[in-house]
Amino acid sequence: MNKKMLDIYTDFLICSTSYTTATALSHATGNAISHDSVTRFLSAEDFAPSDLWQFAKPLARSIQNEKDVDGVLIIDDTIEEKPYTDENDIIAWHYDHCKGRNVKGINFISAIYQAMNISVPVSFALVRKTQPFVNAKTGKKSRKSPISKQQYFRDLVATAIVNQIDFKTVLADIWFSSAENMCYIKNDMHKDFIMPLKDNRKVALSEEKLAAGEFLLVSKKWS
Repeated sequence: MNKKMLDIYTDFLICSTSYTTATALSHATGNAISHDSVTRFLSAEDFAPSDLWQFAKPLARSIQNEKDVDGVLIIDDTIEEKPYTDENDIIAWHYDHCKGRNVKGINFISAIYQAMNISVPVSFALVRKTQPFVNAKTGKKSRKSPISKQQYFRDLVATAIVNQIDFKTVLADIWFSSAENMCYIKNDMHKDFIMPLKDNRKVALSEEKLAAGEFLLVSKKWS
């Protein structure tokens, strides 16, 4: 991997306020870098989460070596819209919870290690919709991923554990606050979690009430 080109391209993405094209990057460098070299760099290989970790690892380790570090792992779901690009396994239609509708783009789930007011991206997962199917309601052909987002979520937490990232708590939004994910984090990974819940969810306030099937709505005010 050309680290110098990667640094230049990354800085360009961060600083750019317009279209981030290979030609625009070439112009930004005074044509010192040709747009063809940028294109070759981007198409040279398929970058994986392990490549990101190799860059992030030294910074993550330097943070962990400090005293009294209370780190968290943040898992977030993002869609980078690509409305004018042809559909394929990666650029597909995904439901956007913020907009309340389907949008076409790249759906990825990121893992961020945060401690000492420093945020370090440590892994990611691309949602690949490789399985074609026919929508039962509309009769239209569509695509789906063989792996659920909830499984991607658990895989990212497990990867952080394998990479020995020193965090105590997993933070995630409401879309990942399933009982299965919570049990996985607490019982299998031995970490804590903070996640919001929908007010129509039900909970048992003790092991005894769980066994008896006594549940209360989250929206109910408990005495």
